[in-house]
Amino acid sequence: MILRRDRPAPPGPGGEVDPPVSPRTVTTVLAGAVLVLLVLALLLVPLPYAVWRPGPTVDTLSEVDDVPLIEVAEATTYPTSGELRLTTISTLGGPGYPVTAVDVLGAWLADDELVRPVESVFPQDVSREELDEQSTVQMTSSQTNATVAALTELGHEVPAVLEVRDVVPEAPAHGVVLPGDVLTSLRPAGGERTDLETFADLSAVLDTIPPGTSVVLGLEREGQEVDVEVSTMAPGPHTGGAETEGSVLGLLLRPDLDLPVDISIAIENIGGSSAGTMFALGIIDVLTPGAMTGGERIAGTGTMSLDGRVGPISGVRQKLAGAARDGADWFLAPVSNCDEVSGHVPDGLQVVAVRTLGEARDAVDAIADGEGQGLPGCSS
Repeated sequence: MILRRDRPAPPGPGGEVDPPVSPRTVTTVLAGAVLVLLVLALLLVPLPYAVWRPGPTVDTLSEVDDVPLIEVAEATTYPTSGELRLTTISTLGGPGYPVTAVDVLGAWLADDELVRPVESVFPQDVSREELDEQSTVQMTSSQTNATVAALTELGHEVPAVLEVRDVVPEAPAHGVVLPGDVLTSLRPAGGERTDLETFADLSAVLDTIPPGTSVVLGLEREGQEVDVEVSTMAPGPHTGGAETEGSVLGLLLRPDLDLPVDISIAIENIGGSSAGTMFALGIIDVLTPGAMTGGERIAGTGTMSLDGRVGPISGVRQKLAGAARDGADWFLAPVSNCDEVSGHVPDGLQVVAVRTLGEARDAVDAIADGEGQGLPGCSS
């Protein structure tokens, strides 16, 4: 039997002998490596949040590949100048685009970003494809509403068949008016009958009567003419629109429109309904002589109803930041978003609060004439 003895470590270059690595040192190094891996894993694990960031802005008076963003056929158009910029937000999170701790921490540290629970931003059990489809539908509807509102503001009549798509559950008309019914007339209690040939006809009557008014609706139902009696209700977000004066029926309509002017809007990779106000202003500018902006750089946001009401939107603080970043000097904001605007306006940007397309148009005219300082803001 040959007994072997461990040999000492060979000496280093200078003749010194390196001390052996202790078990404690090995344990410390391994523990540190594991900790680093755990931290990296935690930073990359998807979290149940959504992050809003300032998105791109687009000048509705600009061209895309040498084609006007707003294109009009068979009608006289006029040169424009200045800018009428729609604003957007970029959203991280939701189906298909999860956020990590890195995204959330970065947003918490940024002045112009917002972290929200993902369920407050996206409906549950909806795929990314379904969300994208909804966003596209909203954008298409926004363009239609903007076109009708702009043409009506310019004095055109826009004939429409007012078909009911749905009835909000809170409405007195629920269960009385049915999806598929077509509105043909409206008569308030003690008032005169109005034939409904345009959406403006319907709005003109409802704007003058208080909530709770009894009205008789003339309907076309499965080819038959019928009259039903319902009460109006107070307007608000639950009725599918902004808070306004007068009353509403609580009906969600799918109007079949006969547009007197052929207008198309060429825009890609942007969805939702919040660009309606700026689309409508761009259409008005293109169809009227002179540069409505007077060369000023004006941004804004707000949904647009068929009858020209500016509605609230999400992410207004991020849109303000995006407008300032892209050089806008003025920002048109829905009155109903003023509580979110106050105290969050970037330096150099002046906000004007508007309720209707008419007010937004008047505001742009005033800014062009150098009288914008007297316009109502969100702190007024």
